[in-house]
Amino acid sequence: MLKLNFYRNKVAGNENYGKVYARVENAEPIGIDELAEYMSVNTSSFSKGEISGILKDASRCIRHHLLMGQPVKLDDLAILKAAVSVKPAESADKFDAATNVKCVRLQARATGKLSRAELSKDAQMGLTSLAQRVKAGELTLSSTKGEYIEGSGTSGEPTVNP
Repeated sequence: MLKLNFYRNKVAGNENYGKVYARVENAEPIGIDELAEYMSVNTSSFSKGEISGILKDASRCIRHHLLMGQPVKLDDLAILKAAVSVKPAESADKFDAATNVKCVRLQARATGKLSRAELSKDAQMGLTSLAQRVKAGELTLSSTKGEYIEGSGTSGEPTVNP
């Protein structure tokens, strides 16, 4: 289940300033070894070590192909490709990759069963405990990320809880 938490738009001058949005509250990521363990127990007859080795080899091979400018399509997952962030040059003859390319980054476009439509169809949503308390009126969403305001105290001033 995807757990959602609230946040408030704080961009002054934006037409949606002050409006409430939700974001997925992500858990800690799992690594190759944890994924291999899960796969060996739940989806495969291969051992954790075999799966881990294959995933690590695949990761190195994907990196190699991306650095050669060749996108890699992983069916029902994503199409991966390398992209660059650049500083503009005054003209083409003044463009120098060593100074104008800020970084190389990874782009991923979901495909197949991981496409936006498929994920949206299959996802189950829920609220974090903090978001549930905001919705129930027990807490007020602050304008500062990650802060909520507990009901007014005896002095009439709200108490801020990080």
